[in-house]
Amino acid sequence: MDNAPGAALSISVQLFGSLEIRRVGQALTAADLGGCKPRHILEVLLLNLGTPVSKTRLVEILWGPSASDGAVATLESYVSGIRRAIQPGQTKTGPLRTANSGYVLEPQLVELDLSRFRALLGAARLASPADAYPLLIEALELSAEPLLGFELVADWADEARTRHAAERVAAMISAAEAATFLERLDDAIRWSQAAVRAEPLNERAWTVLVTAYELAGLPAEGLSAYDRCRRLFDRDLACSPGPALQAAHLRLLRQRAEANAELSEALAALLCLGERLQPAGPERLAADDRLHENAGRVLDSFLQRARAAV
Repeated sequence: MDNAPGAALSISVQLFGSLEIRRVGQALTAADLGGCKPRHILEVLLLNLGTPVSKTRLVEILWGPSASDGAVATLESYVSGIRRAIQPGQTKTGPLRTANSGYVLEPQLVELDLSRFRALLGAARLASPADAYPLLIEALELSAEPLLGFELVADWADEARTRHAAERVAAMISAAEAATFLERLDDAIRWSQAAVRAEPLNERAWTVLVTAYELAGLPAEGLSAYDRCRRLFDRDLACSPGPALQAAHLRLLRQRAEANAELSEALAALLCLGERLQPAGPERLAADDRLHENAGRVLDSFLQRARAAV
């Protein structure tokens, strides 16, 4: 990015993958900041872009309960070093400012990949599926590398990664839903599979995956996915999938049965017998006795043939 003489110096920062800072065509890395503590200060301010972070909070993040009496002075020294690195000669007009007994990075002077990711998601939420899909794909491609992947031992970085991971899964599901609407079913399956891998107990992800299999004419794959979901929910949540997933499962069963006359008859019999389990008055039960008896015979015959074939 170019800056006219006398203009406030702006920077571009990458937090996905390796930390990289660019100013006036020059690339800076973590090593140019003077150590891990200055790097951490800059990263915390980037995660709170546009919001002041107090010196007290920064000391707590950097040193925790072991902070010494001179921690604030050390913090101020580190911040001076960061300013020299990212905005040389522009202490007061550069992106890093003093504010509210702390520090803030001016969003107008910082181009941050994480902010771009969130802006793309915000635009996608307001767009039609056709317009939202490319925005979501751009966001997912931008965030393909881990957020703060180089900060492996910092609790505050773990918390930021956890929040971002949830945002990314939501973006995958939205991309799968948009792809389903656009009949790009291979893409819908791919993105929903990725969401399920990231969050195995996310029912919305399973729903779009099973639905995409259904629309793609892949009932066996859809039934297998539903069964995996049902087992996971039973084991980890002690509950069954919700109504939307159960409805998709029933449609898949019917789709699978269409190509098999015997299976179709058995399914119809099961559905008929299942209705008998629902509460009903004595008049309805009496009228349906003959139908249910026939359904029982159909199902019994199907099971006998199935046992004989094994």
